[in-house]
Amino acid sequence: MNIAVDAFGSDNAPYPEIEGAVAAINSQYCDKIYLVGKQDIIAKELDKYFYPEKSIEIVNADEIITPNEDPVMAVRTKKDSSLNKSILLNKERKADAVVSAGSTGAVMAASLFTYGRILGVKRPGLAISLPTQREPEIILDVGANVDCTVENLVQFAEMGTIYAKSYLKKSNPRIALLNIGEERRKGNELTISTHRELEKLPDINFIGNIEGKDILKGIVDVIICDGFIGNIMLKIVEGVALSLFDIFKEQLKKDWIAKIGALLAYPVFSHLRKTMDYTEYGGAFLLGVDGITIITHGRSNSKAIKNTIRFANFASKSHFLEHIKRYYKEREK
Repeated sequence: MNIAVDAFGSDNAPYPEIEGAVAAINSQYCDKIYLVGKQDIIAKELDKYFYPEKSIEIVNADEIITPNEDPVMAVRTKKDSSLNKSILLNKERKADAVVSAGSTGAVMAASLFTYGRILGVKRPGLAISLPTQREPEIILDVGANVDCTVENLVQFAEMGTIYAKSYLKKSNPRIALLNIGEERRKGNELTISTHRELEKLPDINFIGNIEGKDILKGIVDVIICDGFIGNIMLKIVEGVALSLFDIFKEQLKKDWIAKIGALLAYPVFSHLRKTMDYTEYGGAFLLGVDGITIITHGRSNSKAIKNTIRFANFASKSHFLEHIKRYYKEREK
């Protein structure tokens, strides 16, 4: 599998992208990586590492899309950007998937303009795998669509079902709608109407509403919500996890009893930290476009990039695109 990496997407680009790409190649997470961006800068940085030289190829791109730019305008005007050229590699089938830590809006726009939507899909959605007390669960959408219709949320449930079957290996994934209460009549007009429509679908294992307090319990496989709520929820979960570890560190400084207790509890906290560490998971999969784009944090370090490349490799091998195309094609019959 060949993966294209937008080398100038992250906040600290291109250093995390380059180091992460080398680590992914040395870990044999894929066969070849295209590092896309300013060739002279990438080449100079690559000289610091040891890796099979033929496994990493630099694709020059002189332009960079920054987070402060209008996403749509930047994608349309900067044709020679590292982001556009990375996605074009996937479109041309030179790369099997694309990894970018760039602006979510820009990555989405570039993917839509270059790939187009899968026939039958109204709006793409961003799906992320979230660790829970039990098994990982998929949250969809986490930022692609701030405003959604009932039809959009229903399609997220359909795409989430297909994704969970290939990613979580679930034969009949449990789908839940994020809401302010478990009762079917709770929520706003959008969630009440969506609940009603999801109950009608025979090929969706819809188990009802789920409240925010139950998100991390792992009692469902896929949680559906609009991108506004999903993005806020995701950042709250990440923020709480980071805050807990900061509190733990502060307590260590107080007295020797706290230090002894911390040493005894260290294995538990170490496991918890690894479980909740976003760098261990492979970014968000943009579902519904006719290509494979994986979006990761702008603040990603090399470890996050490495694991996102690993996930991109898996996403390509899962044949998700073929499954979802077949699903909507059969729906049209």
